[in-house]
Amino acid sequence: MNPQLLFWVPALLRIGAVFLVSGVIGYFFGAVIGLMASAAALVFLVLTQLGYLHRLNSWLDHPDSAKLPDGFGAWTDVFSRLYRLRRDDEKNQAELTEWLARFRQAMTLLPDGVVIMDDVLFLEWCNPAAEKHLGLRQDRDKGMRVTNLIRNPDFMDYIILGRYEKPLTLTLKDRKLIMQIIPFENRRQILVTHDATESERIEMMRRDFIANASHELRTPLTVINGFLEIALLQPNLEAQTRISHLKLMTEQGQRMQNLVEDMLTLTRLESIDYPMRPEHVMIPVLLEQIREEAEALSAGKHAITLKVDGPDIRGSVDELRSAFGNLVSNAVRYTPAEGTIQISWNMGAGGPVFAVRDSGIGIRPENISRLTERFYRVDKSRSRETKGTGLGLAIVKHVLLRHAATLVIESAQGEGSLFKVKFPMAAVYSANEH
Repeated sequence: MNPQLLFWVPALLRIGAVFLVSGVIGYFFGAVIGLMASAAALVFLVLTQLGYLHRLNSWLDHPDSAKLPDGFGAWTDVFSRLYRLRRDDEKNQAELTEWLARFRQAMTLLPDGVVIMDDVLFLEWCNPAAEKHLGLRQDRDKGMRVTNLIRNPDFMDYIILGRYEKPLTLTLKDRKLIMQIIPFENRRQILVTHDATESERIEMMRRDFIANASHELRTPLTVINGFLEIALLQPNLEAQTRISHLKLMTEQGQRMQNLVEDMLTLTRLESIDYPMRPEHVMIPVLLEQIREEAEALSAGKHAITLKVDGPDIRGSVDELRSAFGNLVSNAVRYTPAEGTIQISWNMGAGGPVFAVRDSGIGIRPENISRLTERFYRVDKSRSRETKGTGLGLAIVKHVLLRHAATLVIESAQGEGSLFKVKFPMAAVYSANEH
């Protein structure tokens, strides 16, 4: 049925009923009384409608504080529709609030900074990443102009020129940031910031690694090629000279082989496709092997001692042999003749500790933090003399990461060095393990 008929028919029926009742009253009690009854009934109907209008108006003024009124007749349908609309509106409002909360949570967890501004660059909202990147604070800076908060000439030029199709790269608060403004809606803009500091550091490390590896390989190759050219141009060299050249070429070839092996070891340690397979590491046996290797490298030039007073652990025997061997061989290489090298294994307060103490040349404090970088050498000339590859401590670092161990270095120039490897208590091997 037509909704308009549903509204008008009850009203016409009520008015018809009023006139019918008034006619009956007028018939029995006279026309004047009938008219008075009709007027009173109409006034009652009008007052009733006004009452409903007043209740509806009061509810519209405060829809959340008052219960939706009940109705009669057509008002029943009106209030029923209002109730459905209110229920749908509350449902939509709840969904909108939930989606807004999810949006804010997602924006909060984003690693990139997001700043929402109006058309004249006044801050409306920013996420924690943007606060960290740009030094902003949502509670303090809301409503302030972003150009007054980010005082950087390159950023100001970017804003003034308005060429937002290309991102802007700048250094701000010791961070390399890539930022771009994205207009949206008619009166808002989004500033997105990406912290490229770590990516730049990794890229620099990659470039340095390639450059250093190329340099390290170039030196022995130059020596080998040089001697080969001499052998080709001078086939009648004296036997002693030829033997001397072959010896030097062999040493340089061994140097290249060591370098390639160390680079392959590092690559393997960093690979997620090469998980560590823990096994029972018998410390006395392992450290005795390392001591014998150190004695061979020292050739009797140093006093090397070993003290083992601690438990076996779980880990990779090959990786730990490489890590411990690098620390001990470094001590031999950088300790002058007649020096001492003490190797020890004991149980510390937080777990087993491997230590190598030497009476060598020592390390300056400013160099200690960089020792585990690839190809980093405190004394390059000394490293070449000792035939090191510059990757030993980098290998140590990655082996210890895989074993949840930490490296502690104590040293002073001219006073020797102490390298300690601290393992967690969880690394201790139990005889009940299978």
